[in-house]
Formats: sequence, C-alpha cells, structure tokens
Amino acid sequence: MADNVLLERKGRIATVTLSRPDRRNSLSDEMLGDLVTAFSALRDDDSTRVVIVTGAPPIFSAGADAPFKKGMSEEERRRMFTSRKSQFRRLFERANVLLENLEQVTVGAINGHAVGGGWGLALACDFRVAAGEAEFWIPEVDLGVPLGVATTTRFVRLLGPARAKDVIIGGRRYSAVECLTLGLVNEVHPAARLTGAVQAYAERLAAKPFRPMAEMKARINAIARTGTPEVNAMTEGFLDRA
Repeated sequence: MADNVLLERKGRIATVTLSRPDRRNSLSDEMLGDLVTAFSALRDDDSTRVVIVTGAPPIFSAGADAPFKKGMSEEERRRMFTSRKSQFRRLFERANVLLENLEQVTVGAINGHAVGGGWGLALACDFRVAAGEAEFWIPEVDLGVPLGVATTTRFVRLLGPARAKDVIIGGRRYSAVECLTLGLVNEVHPAARLTGAVQAYAERLAAKPFRPMAEMKARINAIARTGTPEVNAMTEGFLDRA
C-alpha cells in the first residue's frame, strides 16, 4: 500500500494520501485496490473519528490512469480509455462506497486539480476543503466515454439535474471559488494555508461526540439516497453499537 496510498494516524484523525506524484496521483487499478485496503482498515478502527483524504503535491488527482501517448487520434484514445473502464469502474465504485459509508466523518483536502474520477473521489467525502489554486473538471465526455454512474449520481444529488449536465457534459474547468458557490466545496484557502485549515477543520469535527455525529451522517446519507425522511429503520439501534 505504501507505493500508491499512505495511511497515517495521529490521535483521532487519520490521513489517506494518494501517492503517485509522478503520475499526478492518477487512479490506477493498483491504487484503487490500495484505497480499498486503507478504507477497509479504517472501517474497523474505533480510535479514528475523522478521515482526511488528500493527494501528494502538487495536485489532488488527475483521475483515471490512462497512458495516452502524444499524437494519438481521438479514436485511439477512446479505445484505450474504454478498454480498461470495466475493471476501473468496479474498483472505483468499491473504494467510493467504502469511503462514503465510513462511520467516521471524512474531509477531502483538495490541494490541487481534481479531474474526472479524482473529482468523483472528493465528492464521496462528507466535507471538502480546497486550495484556491485548485481547478475541477470532468473530461470523460470529451474523451468519448460516459462518466461513471456513482459520480454522476453524486453530482445530481449535490447540484440537481440541470447543473449536473452542465458540469459533466459541458466539461469546462471550474475554479475552487466557483465550486464553493455551487456548494461542491465547504471552504477555500490559499494553498500555503490549506494544511493548517484542513487540520483545524478536522479537529473541530473530532472534538464532537462521535456516536451522534456518526448517526446523523448515516441518516443524512440515507435520506439523500432515498429522497425520503422515512429512514429510522435504517439507523435503528445505531447508538447501541460499540
């Protein structure tokens, strides 16, 4: 796991770092497998209350790892991207579901560009704090492939259908400030101050009573998925768990 993903624990806060800076933290099958391992370990970690997800500088993640070569035609790029999407989607969905369903609250520390699946991974976090210099965009349609169902669903939940279409089909770059206005990030800070701001954000959350916070996360997620507040049965007995 150390080659692709770093998992560090400090007190009640754990940090998961995408660590392929030579490949702009692009999401290879191996990295996604390592993310599954890290999130699975945290799922059973009673000592951790908050999980930070970030990327090794200078960016958060360039999305799906597709080794395009200079001079490739659009059709060649589409075939290469499409050929590995089935395995990628399976692993990507597994990692995202584990992240979204952690009992701990999660904070995406978006220290640089978040592209395609990288942006999708950030959306699976409960909160997102971004560097002012970060940019966000979805290139999939322009590459000739559809965006995955899970990430598309999260965009629709957060933005509604019309704005989600604009982001996904339009494919333009969004600044961190624009994402703040859209409600896709919670705070924006200069890159030089991001680490301290994220740490302070995480510490505020870690200081809260864990069980009520975890229960409210589960209830809100359930309501978002079902579109109805009738979810008491889904979380019944939550506070009784160790």
